[in-house]
Amino acid sequence: MNFYVLTLFPQILHGALGHSITKRAQDSGLISINCIDIRDFSGNKHRRVDDYPYGGGAGLVMRPEPVYDSYMSIKDRLSPSTKVIFMSPTGRKFSQKEAEQLAKEDDLVLICGHYEGIDQRVIDEIVTDEISIGDYILTGGEIAAVVVIDAISRLVPGVLGAPESLMFESFTDNLLEYPQYTRPQEFRGRAVPDVLMSGHHKEIEKWRAQKSLEVTILKRPDLQ
Repeated sequence: MNFYVLTLFPQILHGALGHSITKRAQDSGLISINCIDIRDFSGNKHRRVDDYPYGGGAGLVMRPEPVYDSYMSIKDRLSPSTKVIFMSPTGRKFSQKEAEQLAKEDDLVLICGHYEGIDQRVIDEIVTDEISIGDYILTGGEIAAVVVIDAISRLVPGVLGAPESLMFESFTDNLLEYPQYTRPQEFRGRAVPDVLMSGHHKEIEKWRAQKSLEVTILKRPDLQ
């Protein structure tokens, strides 16, 4: 799977996604993360990509031409149906179900805004989807893009070593994951539940299903 990220700060993506599972996935060719620096298309020696908003107001707005030109620089690598996603607080809320759907794509383009946003005309021209990772404001879209790429990448076949790892995770079937335990068997007077030591797989599955339900009702009743 190929990610193309239009950004003012490629180093944020490289730093956050250049470790652990996403690094191994890149090294093995299962995913690629291609950062396109919007400033390279600024058209001026100062690499400036922003200007004051029409109508007045605080802050600056990213001009449409650099964003559009950075997208056009990769368009020939994409199919006509490739999704172009703008990371925006006005977008629909990102979810595990959305990640699962996007993981089926061959290519994705993510656009990271800054300042007071991006000129609406380029959004209207090239963006197919707008996504938000939560009801709060970040200084830029890069961190949101990292979240989206990480969530999608781990769903690409082969990225996680054990496929069954995906079957029992939080938000599968709208349930949070059950509690997990490892050695030592007792820690500060707290013992691993007996059922997990029993070796009875059906009882363990039953316990985990019950705990998933309990945890969800307690911590995220909105999921039910």
